[in-house]
Amino acid sequence: MDAREQFESECQKNITSMGNDQLLKEHAFQWFQHSLQYKYSYNFSSLGRPIIQYPQDMVAMQELVWQVRPDLIIETGIAHGGSLILSASMLALLDYCDAVESGQTLDPMNTHRRVLGIDIDIRAHNRTAIEAHPLSHRIDMIQGSSIASEVIAQVHQIAQVHQRVLVILDSNHTHDHVLAELEAYAPLTSQGSYCVVFDTVVEDLPDAMFPDRPWDKANNPKTAVWEYQRRLKEEGRSAVDGAPLTFEVDKVLENKLLITVAPEGYLRRT
Repeated sequence: MDAREQFESECQKNITSMGNDQLLKEHAFQWFQHSLQYKYSYNFSSLGRPIIQYPQDMVAMQELVWQVRPDLIIETGIAHGGSLILSASMLALLDYCDAVESGQTLDPMNTHRRVLGIDIDIRAHNRTAIEAHPLSHRIDMIQGSSIASEVIAQVHQIAQVHQRVLVILDSNHTHDHVLAELEAYAPLTSQGSYCVVFDTVVEDLPDAMFPDRPWDKANNPKTAVWEYQRRLKEEGRSAVDGAPLTFEVDKVLENKLLITVAPEGYLRRT
């Protein structure tokens, strides 16, 4: 075992130990819950654009993009565009590294790797800022409901010309909406890639934490994930590549993060 393998082995042991440390997990969740009163996730940005995510999940996403090496990232929910920018920056880095490894000159005009963002309301000032960003040439945006049939059809048509697809669901957090998004977009997830469902943590929080929102305990992304997993198990689904569609929760990633808005939401297609 070389030094790198030994280091990674020690990390895996630590992650397993953290996953078995119930007190540590309780403390992490208490910290997370306490941080909500300060809108903690609003304090961070990605290359100049607000991202509204916890740093742990931002780190997790860059790890997944490097691991999966997608050529298309589909994101529902745009807001200020920080997540689109983070994804675009990672895709640009993948292209750069591919060029270095192959000994070829990087072609800045080759932007086959792309990010597709969908939002029912892309506010004008956000669209202007995203389109003015240096990475905007890798970003496409669709304004419309992510569960509208015409939008779903458009996304599927775009996905047809890509081989490695990663999906991120982070728009309306009600059970019915997220379940409809899973039915529409999870089948686009490539083998070994991820469908990430954010804000599943709503189910773990006390009742009435979101009085001004339509989602709450028993009506949120995690309950949608549970229902979708039940449907896959009992009814079955096929991915767009024709293979049976199955997902497993990446508990190793969750145990590594400890603090995340997406418990049981990092779904790896197996």
